[in-house]
Amino acid sequence: MNLSPQMHIAVRTARSVAKRLLDRFQHHYELSVQHKGLNDLVTEADVETEKEIIQQLKTSYPSYQVLAEESGGSIPPRGFCWIIDPIDGTNNFIHGLPHFSISIALAENGVVIGGLVFDPMRNEMFVGENGRGAFLNDYRIRVGKTRALSEALLATGFPIKNRDRMDSYLRSFTALWHASRDVRRQGSAALDLAYVAAGRYDGYWESGLSRWDVAAGTIILKEAGGYVTDFQGKGGYMNNGEIVAANPAIHTLMMDKLAPDHKLERKTTLKLKK
Repeated sequence: MNLSPQMHIAVRTARSVAKRLLDRFQHHYELSVQHKGLNDLVTEADVETEKEIIQQLKTSYPSYQVLAEESGGSIPPRGFCWIIDPIDGTNNFIHGLPHFSISIALAENGVVIGGLVFDPMRNEMFVGENGRGAFLNDYRIRVGKTRALSEALLATGFPIKNRDRMDSYLRSFTALWHASRDVRRQGSAALDLAYVAAGRYDGYWESGLSRWDVAAGTIILKEAGGYVTDFQGKGGYMNNGEIVAANPAIHTLMMDKLAPDHKLERKTTLKLKK
């Protein structure tokens, strides 16, 4: 992989902290679990892994800002910023399900320019960097070539932290499930995006996400030839938490299925405001 010095450090950091994280996973039943909000969980493994990542990145780049799930922060309009999710798939981690990831992205002047998603259970390192391509363990990856929605395998996530969105979500699920070959729900948004980039999934949609959930996965997907928007077909997914990601052909077909429901939502919202 022809990576920048920053992303080389990020890759090295992810592999380094994963060793201790795997040990914590083997003893997941001993974890102390706290609730940050409705179905929003955190363990000492999340906190410790995040601190380790920040410490290692700060050693190499002390002036860079940090936005991380557990310690907060913000993306500055100028300069560099690391965007970190120490365990994407905490619920899986807590229950001993071997599907979670470390997600680290780098933004410059408010724009994500590089990212990695590391699955320590499978030793799979997905990396993408602006203009340098997307890779899985040193091999270049591309989005799938599926062009018919009826032949597409899709991925999704339930809005478990925003259950008021469930009715709308179920309508979108019904429409896309009927139109596609099948739908998977595995519990790590970062890995869902990486899997679309690698052609394992043909498309993915979800709402109620945070910036650290999608920052790394979206740059990997774009560098793999994929297309990503919010539910309105715009680029606001880093701010509104809505995401539709796929190869260009499947993205268009997914948006066609999602559009009627979101047009109805907008009309309902306007009526409520009057």
